Amino acid sequence: MDLAGKNVVYLGGFGGIGQKCVQELLQRKLKTLAIFDLTENGDILASWKSENPDTDVFYQKVDITQKSDIEAAYKATTERCGHIDVVVNGSGLMNDRLVELTIQINLLGVINSTLTALEYMDKSKGGKGGLIVNISSVAGLQPTPLMAIYSAAKTGVTTFTRGMSNPIYYAHTGVGFVTICPGFTDTGLLEDIDNKTTFTYHTPMLEMFKKVKRQTAEVCARNLVKAIEQAKNGSVLMLELGETQEIDIPPHWTPKLDI
Repeated sequence: MDLAGKNVVYLGGFGGIGQKCVQELLQRKLKTLAIFDLTENGDILASWKSENPDTDVFYQKVDITQKSDIEAAYKATTERCGHIDVVVNGSGLMNDRLVELTIQINLLGVINSTLTALEYMDKSKGGKGGLIVNISSVAGLQPTPLMAIYSAAKTGVTTFTRGMSNPIYYAHTGVGFVTICPGFTDTGLLEDIDNKTTFTYHTPMLEMFKKVKRQTAEVCARNLVKAIEQAKNGSVLMLELGETQEIDIPPHWTPKLDI
């Protein structure tokens, strides 16, 4: 997808990877960039506006745990720019001590944002189609015992997004879906891990976690935006240490039909 002239919504755009992704997206001469986040970073927003005068950059306050916030933000954005071409669901929390909030932000928030965006993007409902990108994690590709709850939420994102990319849905809505699974990325999510693990007692996994190589947020963002530009509906892409790899997830079960 050529992003020039497109209307993009980014959820979590003031956060670690999100902030770098917004900066990368703005180099593509977007028509509109709506940033949905809980708290506005006024200085950064002002900088983006002044450096990109031909792009309508604006902020919508969204508590991703509140469906009413999500619905209001999409409604206001669509009224402002006419239609939405791309949505990136990038809000995230990694703290297994906050069980309900981890699930609400990482999984339910993604689901509610996706289904709300579809109301405006779905060609069968008068939309123009487009692309929804859901950010999962390598923890959404295989179990991560140290952060079992976060891993469960991200696995849900991966499975949900793959399900939404079904060709039957795509033919109906014109909206494609891509799952992005970043590897370890140097952002605030990885800080203070000792107080975020599933259990409070020490395990050797914690020491191994601290030794895992990390990519910078800038490198991850660069590859994420490239993935949007080269998107293929249904792709699951792992962004690991500066490399992008398409992950093949084979079927493990085929229903038997009573015919």
